[in-house]
Amino acid sequence: MPSAVARPAAAPSPEALAHYENLLRFETDCWDVNHAVSNSRQDFVLLDVRGEALYENGHLPAAINIPHPQLSEARLASYPAETLFVVYCAGPHCNGADKAAVRLAKLGRPVKKMIGGVTGWLDEGFELNQPVV
Repeated sequence: MPSAVARPAAAPSPEALAHYENLLRFETDCWDVNHAVSNSRQDFVLLDVRGEALYENGHLPAAINIPHPQLSEARLASYPAETLFVVYCAGPHCNGADKAAVRLAKLGRPVKKMIGGVTGWLDEGFELNQPVV
């Protein structure tokens, strides 16, 4: 009897390729975001969608804060329609980034989620911008 891993069988390679290529259209990761930000290759708006207090307590470098319930066309009016937004929240235990992605998609804005959020960022050994005390 096959293991729980091998049941069900893996998808055929063409299906797996289509799935994973498509997945990359929706998600990015902490390493790719860090590389873009730290090498002056940031061609997206990094959007921290947590509440203001959490953002002020520490956030990713180059991130701006718009809590997901506050995302609206008015808040995004200064960005061209083709601007890519990369959203993140606290981490895998938080669905704020998903809620933000839904809002942005409904507004017709390009969006990707940074998987891992703040937790993933810290797990990878990257630093947060800390508040000035």
